[in-house]
Amino acid sequence: MSNRQTETDVILIGAGIMSATLGTLLKELVPDWKITVFEKLSSPGEESSNEWNNAGTGHAALCELNYTSEKSDGSIDISKAINVNEQFQVSMQFWSYLAKSNLIRNPQDFIMPLSHMSLVMGEKDVAFLKKRFEAMSKNPLFQGMEFSDNPEKLKEWIPLIMQDRPSNEPIAATKNDSGTDVNFGALTRMLINHLKNKNVGVHYKHSVDDIKRASDGEWELKIRNVESGNVERHKAKFVFIGGGGGSLPLLQKTGIPEGKHIGGFPISGLFMVCNNPEVVAQHHAKVYGKAKVGAPPMSVPHLDTRFIDNKKSLLFGPFAGFSPKFLKTGSMFDLIGSVKPNNLFTMLAAGAKNLSLTKYLIQQVMLSKEKRMEELREFIPNAKSEDWDLLVAGQRVQVIKDTVSGGKGTLQFGTEVVTAADGSIAALLGASPGASTAVSVMLEVIEKCFPEHHKTWVPKIKEMIPSYGLQLVENPELVNQIHASTAKALGLSKELSSAK
Repeated sequence: MSNRQTETDVILIGAGIMSATLGTLLKELVPDWKITVFEKLSSPGEESSNEWNNAGTGHAALCELNYTSEKSDGSIDISKAINVNEQFQVSMQFWSYLAKSNLIRNPQDFIMPLSHMSLVMGEKDVAFLKKRFEAMSKNPLFQGMEFSDNPEKLKEWIPLIMQDRPSNEPIAATKNDSGTDVNFGALTRMLINHLKNKNVGVHYKHSVDDIKRASDGEWELKIRNVESGNVERHKAKFVFIGGGGGSLPLLQKTGIPEGKHIGGFPISGLFMVCNNPEVVAQHHAKVYGKAKVGAPPMSVPHLDTRFIDNKKSLLFGPFAGFSPKFLKTGSMFDLIGSVKPNNLFTMLAAGAKNLSLTKYLIQQVMLSKEKRMEELREFIPNAKSEDWDLLVAGQRVQVIKDTVSGGKGTLQFGTEVVTAADGSIAALLGASPGASTAVSVMLEVIEKCFPEHHKTWVPKIKEMIPSYGLQLVENPELVNQIHASTAKALGLSKELSSAK
């Protein structure tokens, strides 16, 4: 073991989209701070940020039906959709700033314009979609959204889905052309390369084995070189734990009270990927359906056009799977190892409450390829088994915690930041919409963890994100300006900048 101790201002654990975003923000705000990144794998963005491990939707809440719910009086609550869209607009502004400042080049390597659509079948769901469209299209954030229940119009929008479809069932869709496909793996690699050019030390194949608070209040990390086995000690004033599913065990090691009574439940995802270029060429959108009754929110079926390595792909899913690992490259003991005396009852309560989820996951794991094809055929009636292969996507660890509204052991579907009271350490937990809201979430970390600097940083933050501190939904003019400027800076299509 090396007795040498390295001092640094900021340590970022994990070289995924979250650490890459926080590091890039901090380098713009305080260029002279010393920042170091430690990543267990051999390259950046290989777990949840990897382009094959997530849906790349650029979650702007344009098509995801689980972000809008019908209230008891029949009206549609779009508040969650507004919140998610506002967060995505923040990401778009930051990426535009990076492109305009030449800090990243060729934005089309990570973001492409692509229509986002919602698709429903059956009289009840068609009525719901129409009401949802009426509520959303009045809002400046969702301008340009179109609705149709006319099969001829839908054939223009989604020819592959409408081909050979029985005509007796009511069907409807909404379409918004301001959607995007985002390759978060490519973006992560761009940001990490940018950080390296700014003298940020990025160390691959380095695993954080322990985190303890030193007597002077700083954090001391025990870091092992995965290849040589050498152990080094590094100290930092601020630590960000952005290790995806691996964040929870590290948070537990810190011993901070805020990290207690929190558990994690791993869920793996599977996608069907089309291997027939003729089929891929017939679909050009992200089309989201409605989750089946009893299915969790993250299992909303969708048929996605993706742009990966400058090639068009077509994916359908997700199908849920179960593995006790917290990362694709994790250990089979991750789940059991995360159970501690302080979260045991939280975990047990979650298990008792979520028996239906457990049953659903078991059913999903047991699905044969033909059963998965049956689900795909609800979207593509004439889909052929030989045109589709199964792809294992990323691991997601859903947060389990005690809440006032849900009681003990409530399963959370979303992204969560846990911060020490003194702001010296923060950890990111949870899943979707994750990457799409990375900039908003990292600004939240900056506000909570650096309150003494925040006031002096605000002008620079506003330069990077013009809407910072404002609610876009209350500023329609600003929405139009941002749509136009981000479309231009990121090289997105004209229809985005002139969204009706």
